Amino acid sequence: MKIYTRAGDDGRTGTLGPGRTSKSDPRIEAYGTVDELNASLGVARAADVHGWITHELEPIQRQLFHLGAELATTDVAMLGSLVRIGDADITALEALIDRLESELTPLKSFVLPAGTPLAAHLHVARTVCRRAERRLVALAEQAAVEPRLTRYLNRLGDLLFVIARWCNRRAGVPDVEWRP
Repeated sequence: MKIYTRAGDDGRTGTLGPGRTSKSDPRIEAYGTVDELNASLGVARAADVHGWITHELEPIQRQLFHLGAELATTDVAMLGSLVRIGDADITALEALIDRLESELTPLKSFVLPAGTPLAAHLHVARTVCRRAERRLVALAEQAAVEPRLTRYLNRLGDLLFVIARWCNRRAGVPDVEWRP
């Protein structure tokens, strides 16, 4: 099977549903940014030379594939055959945030996105996550989007911030507070 099909050469792509859609459509932009987020998490995992967070990030990467598939589905009848992000997935992110944050000193100001290479990659992934969330909100202004998907990305952005801080602390690198 060849990787190229030439079907997208006209600027349109297929979705999980009938017809083809412009690659500039908000739906395509939303799930494309989720894919970019997934790739950013892969870079962070590659930078995790100590294996501190791989077990946490791999299942999230798998969930992002499910989230992307749901966003790519334009045929409502097909949604029932998909594995979908649920409230339990959001609760699991919150539990991980709480566990890791319990090991961190409370924030008194904003922190600069820096530190170890691993933390820096996590901060980049966090900003891509926030962009994916914004793209999802833009899509929801035009089409039906399950609110739990936005909640999931919102919580994931919070988690990535906490994981970056946690990895810095574990490496003995202090947060650098922002001073106006």
